Amino acid sequence: MSTWYEKGVFYHMYPLGMTGAPKQNTKEGVTNRFDELNDWIPHIQKLGFNAVYIGPLFESSSHGYDTKDYRLVDRRLGDNEAFKNFVKLCHQSEIQVVVDGVFNHTGREFFAFKDIQEKRWDSPYKDWYKGVNFNGNSPYNDGFSYEAWQGHYELPCLNLWNPDVRNYLFDVIQFWIDTFAIDGIRLDCANVLDFNFMKEMRQKTSTMKEDFWLMGEVIHGDYARWVNPEMLHSVTNYELHKSLYSGFNDHNFFEIAHNVRRLEAIHRKLYTFVDNHDEDRIASKLKIKEHLLPVYTCLFTLPGIPSVYYGGEWGVEGKRTRTSDEELRPALKAGQDEELHVPLTDWIGKLGKIHQENPEYHDGIYQELLLTNRQYAFARKAEKSICITAVNNDDQDVTIHVPVPIHASTAENLFTGDVLPIENGKLALSLKGNGGVVLKIRED
Repeated sequence: MSTWYEKGVFYHMYPLGMTGAPKQNTKEGVTNRFDELNDWIPHIQKLGFNAVYIGPLFESSSHGYDTKDYRLVDRRLGDNEAFKNFVKLCHQSEIQVVVDGVFNHTGREFFAFKDIQEKRWDSPYKDWYKGVNFNGNSPYNDGFSYEAWQGHYELPCLNLWNPDVRNYLFDVIQFWIDTFAIDGIRLDCANVLDFNFMKEMRQKTSTMKEDFWLMGEVIHGDYARWVNPEMLHSVTNYELHKSLYSGFNDHNFFEIAHNVRRLEAIHRKLYTFVDNHDEDRIASKLKIKEHLLPVYTCLFTLPGIPSVYYGGEWGVEGKRTRTSDEELRPALKAGQDEELHVPLTDWIGKLGKIHQENPEYHDGIYQELLLTNRQYAFARKAEKSICITAVNNDDQDVTIHVPVPIHASTAENLFTGDVLPIENGKLALSLKGNGGVVLKIRED
């Protein structure tokens, strides 16, 4: 039986950005912005999504990844009760909730780091961080040096080999489950986290809550090193992300197909996306804006657990600069759907429901059916049925003949309900320029 995350269709929320929260946490009381975040839940459900990844959420100094307190919701968003209610409302709408787990580093205002600043070598927390050296110094003139994430000294790296640190973080996860009833964690910087730490986390969390999901942020490397029965359930599929936008920009479907084949062993488990809070918006990356429709068609029907970054359903644009990610994280409201609604919005909504309602997309085997630079067709196979996707990245309409790998006489268009004949084991498909189609075929 499939787990909830194998059927997952995710909506990615960056709450500090989407609510327009202040860039710096000034500690001036709690401002409840969860009323705004709660308004997104009906919108997410209407789009056909059944899970949210929301984060960062916990008390931090600025952008959310410089944690001050793992047991408090960031005061710029609200308090613990407000987030608890958000999760409750999501669950009532049959939406699972996954949060950011920032365990590679903390902010400088975290209690353990402040204790080292105050007591230096007498601090019981001096071994909680990597590379603490009281014969050195930091750019902040702390009187000691330490290892920082990618040289960002506002983010001192935790020492995950220290059992006290590990136990503290596992207690934090138990607290999140007990207090907020979350359903999973997205591990920030999983590509640099200690493997034994992640293995122990898998063991611990499997006893904390049934079907608790661990997904890691991994950009490069062999994803199977992280995704296996001992460690994580999933990682971010940056390879597919890259091949999708460059495959369309270069009119080269071979790049996408090669990527899918290369990840054959684990691709159904990977978390797939076309943009996120760290990457330029797909609507800004694509050279031809009309490619948005077939790009999202691929995202929802290729192997993987699809995720849409907030505003993606409206084709929102945004690029990062050398000094800022703010354009990627704009203030938006769910109520703007009427104002920002475009044909892509409805298309994504249909894709969300198609992915949820058809088991071929949860564990169905992938089979390539037709591949040229500008046309691509593939199947996802269940026991006695298949779903076929066909997409066209050319501006011109085209007719393609797609082989059908099961014995059947008709195919149903899952967007329109139209029934198409299968003749001599093939489908004659008319694809609009920069268009796509998704079909369901049941064995005779």
